[in-house]
Amino acid sequence: MPASSALRAGAAAVTFLTRIPFGRDLALGAADVRRGALLFPLVGAAIGAVVGFASLGLDAALPALLAAALAVALEALVTGGIHLDALADTADALGAETRERALELMRESTIGAFGAVALVLDLVVKTAALAALLEGDDAVLLVTAAWAAGRTAPLALAWALPYARPEGGSGTVLTEAGAARLGAGVALGVAAAVAAAWSRSPALLAAAAIAALGIAVVARTRFGGATGDVLGAAAETTTTVALVGAVAAG
Repeated sequence: MPASSALRAGAAAVTFLTRIPFGRDLALGAADVRRGALLFPLVGAAIGAVVGFASLGLDAALPALLAAALAVALEALVTGGIHLDALADTADALGAETRERALELMRESTIGAFGAVALVLDLVVKTAALAALLEGDDAVLLVTAAWAAGRTAPLALAWALPYARPEGGSGTVLTEAGAARLGAGVALGVAAAVAAAWSRSPALLAAAAIAALGIAVVARTRFGGATGDVLGAAAETTTTVALVGAVAAG
């Protein structure tokens, strides 16, 4: 990949997964995001490192649970809560009576009961798991690994699932990235998680894989495949479950 293309791909990965205005002047497009999909796990690892260091710094002055809650809030600020929104939309769609209605619900801006419950449970579990990891000496590395695994999950689902909407949608930016690029991204994500977590990486990655597989099965059964919201929900849910796996392995 030429240097200019690599720069655009990296900038696209950052701007797609965060609200950091990196590469704003590059006029990035969908093709750049597709090329940048390979780097999603590394961007996730960077976000996790920010969350990990923030929670560790706050833990020096505040109770662990409060430090973890503020670090999770920081993540929502950095990412714009895009995956939280996707999780809420996907959870609400699960309550629909038909596949067609489920796909309609994902496009509505309101949050229903299922979505609200999913958000609360996710944030509570994520915060509690992060607080538990702060009791050890390798919290930052484990959090980095969990976020790398979380941003690997949408690549795996985009690789494995058809797109649920015949007319396409926002998620096609990943599902059309190509099997080779998506597969390489998954491999990079696994490698990043192992490098960061090492001894606890088997449990962390096993938990992440179970979460991703569960979401894939539900999405294929209920929605007919992936959507942008499903891929975002996979990123959020897998991150949280990976944190739980890291805690369980401790």
